[in-house]
Amino acid sequence: MRPVAWLSPLLYGAVLLAGGYAGLAGLGETRFGWFVGGLVALVVLDLAEPRYARPVPFLVVRAALVVLVAASDGSGMARVLLLLLPFGAYFAFGRVVAVVLGVGCVGLVVVAFGVTAPGWTHDVERVSDLLMFAVGLVLTLAMAAVAVEEQRGRVRLAELSAAAERNRLARDVHDGLGHHLTAVSVLLEKASAFRELDPSVADQALDDARESARRALEDVRRSVRALREPFRLSSALAELAQGLKVDVECAGDENGYDPAVLLAVYRAAQEGITNALRHADARTVSVRVHCGRSGAELVVADDGRGFSAAEEGFGLSGMRERVAAVGGAVDVRSAPGQGTRLTVRVPR
Repeated sequence: MRPVAWLSPLLYGAVLLAGGYAGLAGLGETRFGWFVGGLVALVVLDLAEPRYARPVPFLVVRAALVVLVAASDGSGMARVLLLLLPFGAYFAFGRVVAVVLGVGCVGLVVVAFGVTAPGWTHDVERVSDLLMFAVGLVLTLAMAAVAVEEQRGRVRLAELSAAAERNRLARDVHDGLGHHLTAVSVLLEKASAFRELDPSVADQALDDARESARRALEDVRRSVRALREPFRLSSALAELAQGLKVDVECAGDENGYDPAVLLAVYRAAQEGITNALRHADARTVSVRVHCGRSGAELVVADDGRGFSAAEEGFGLSGMRERVAAVGGAVDVRSAPGQGTRLTVRVPR
């Protein structure tokens, strides 16, 4: 199927009107049987071509039908159908074959003029017809080139979208399930190590592991809900902080924000909270979100042990990529023993 699907029916209609008028008005000799039959066969060929991927036979049959219609047309308008040959060849075989075929079509018109109108080179009307045909050929090839590039652009866009979706899923796995499952694994190892030394510690580790598993399940359910219903940042943050020593405050209006933007803010908050509680041993963690008219700002602050810039891991790198994907920026300020302040700004 050619991207410019309307071109062939448009030319068929114009040729049918011109040839029919010429024949009925006595302006030219139109053999209606061959003329109409050839046009109908071209339409049938267009309808059948997408089902059978055999470009060479279809091109040969199309060329024969176009010559048949042109030979039985009294108006001479059917010559324009020759433009469909290099046009279709551009999509099936490429630019070089289309240009060569277009030059051949010009040569065919010149031969036809030589047979039907000897001395046509001295006829201004015939020369003008040839020049107009050549101009039409150039425009047709240009249209085919634009359509092919547009088609390639769509393919590249689809590939980029697929790659972006794969990266998003990878970040979701790390930011969500990855943290919870890591915690479950560590807590189970702790329970196993303290089973004989201190059963109470082992029991507490098992309880914490169950809680982390529950949170992992909740995270999966939240992701599924986000696919089925509108994502609400304030609700998601409230659920995330439930049962944790985290103070959450949401201000502004998140309506009108792209769900991808809100999800990026949520994942950034999740990463900041996880790092503060699990890695920084923070006693207090505050999360502040403000959704304004031009953009949203997230601030996650803790009083943990902090870290140096050289210690930044995959989690923060993935956060920066996610936020950058929605046009935002991440600022992390921390130092050993001075806590951490994570600021995320994204445009609306």
